[in-house]
Amino acid sequence: MKKALVVIDMQKDFVSGSLANAAAQAIVMPIVKRIDSFRGAVFATRDTHGKDYLSTPEGKRLPIIHCVKDTGGWQIVPEIAHALEFKNATVFDKPAFGTLDWAFLEDFTEVELVGTCTDICVVSNALVIKTLFPALTVKVNAPLCAGTSAENHEAALKVMRSCQIDIVK
Repeated sequence: MKKALVVIDMQKDFVSGSLANAAAQAIVMPIVKRIDSFRGAVFATRDTHGKDYLSTPEGKRLPIIHCVKDTGGWQIVPEIAHALEFKNATVFDKPAFGTLDWAFLEDFTEVELVGTCTDICVVSNALVIKTLFPALTVKVNAPLCAGTSAENHEAALKVMRSCQIDIVK
């Protein structure tokens, strides 16, 4: 069984920066432990925007500058970045909530997602992965995800469960 762990957007702006979230802060060290203990390939995504973010469709709906490429807030939090480096993880940038750049998962049998935000980027990518690879076992490790609120976190988990994504409690 070929397994992958994908760490979604655990960047400074989502943890302690412009979109800081106490729930995201709380999962940093548990995600480090999961990366360290994971037996398989490890990947991570970075939400990536340009300096023109506020003029983009997303920026007009969420007018808070965040994750601008090559800024401090765009960087993965140091503890997780170190764990990813130790595991020789592949990190890739995505310009929106979800990405279609999951072709590298084609040979995997199982993928587990952790990270932030459950109700935006995690759910978007989980649904895209499940759509692209319907036979792939897609798992979301709920305790290692942080939503924009507890209610939104639970709502996203409910949607993913209804789309045949396994929710690990």
